[in-house]
Amino acid sequence: MTTSSHEDSAPPLDASPARALGDFIRAHRERLSPQAVGLPPGPRRRTPGLRREEVAQLCGVSPTWYTWIEQGRPVSASAEALARIAVALQLSRAERAYLFELAAQRDPAEPDPAASDAPAMLLKTVQLVNAPAYVLDRQFTALAWNAPASDLFVGWLDGEHDRNLLRYTFLSPQARRLIVDWEIRARRLAAEYRADSIRHQNDAPTRSLIDSLSAASDEFARFWASQDVNEREGGQRQFDHPRDGHVVYHQITFKPAHREDLKLVVLVRE
Repeated sequence: MTTSSHEDSAPPLDASPARALGDFIRAHRERLSPQAVGLPPGPRRRTPGLRREEVAQLCGVSPTWYTWIEQGRPVSASAEALARIAVALQLSRAERAYLFELAAQRDPAEPDPAASDAPAMLLKTVQLVNAPAYVLDRQFTALAWNAPASDLFVGWLDGEHDRNLLRYTFLSPQARRLIVDWEIRARRLAAEYRADSIRHQNDAPTRSLIDSLSAASDEFARFWASQDVNEREGGQRQFDHPRDGHVVYHQITFKPAHREDLKLVVLVRE
């Protein structure tokens, strides 16, 4: 990236979305102390956080270019430059995803969308687990599951059913009978998918899933409209199983290295 040859002719300010991107970057720069990035505190600062030129130096970009980005000017920002900014500002995973969404860029750290095949060893791993276990793709559709999972999740992983967890939870009467505190769990699931799908929410399969669920389920539409965001976490899960009665599990979710679009979910009986 070379901007020095154009530094004497700044592009005009833009209202949106470049402005929103600049505001987001500036807010996080101002939260970061020099000590946090290994810089001496130096003399008294007029503004909180790092200076623009310090962030530019950490990113390896022109200070003028970085200033224009913060000011919301419509300059070109490559995915690689945004990745360096994300690292320099020590953004969390959710914050990094939001940064790339604002910039309408794909994070280079994300797996190639064309690489849709799950690693074969991951799918085999599910069969080696004695507890209920399954693998979800980026639309929360089960790609693989074992016999204990099939036994537990009646109406989803047994027999011939739609394997999408969201459609099962919101559209299947069996899910409402199986999942204890259904509304709490369903609301949480919608919030988890909102957080997870921010990186690919404009992909056709994701958009189609959200739109179809919003049309078919008033609860999903309401939960989705709430803008709640949560990471997919573990914790206690309770079920009223038609054969085994009330059962309690602890859910653990793993994300394979280099394929964070996939999830290995294991439920351990308490």
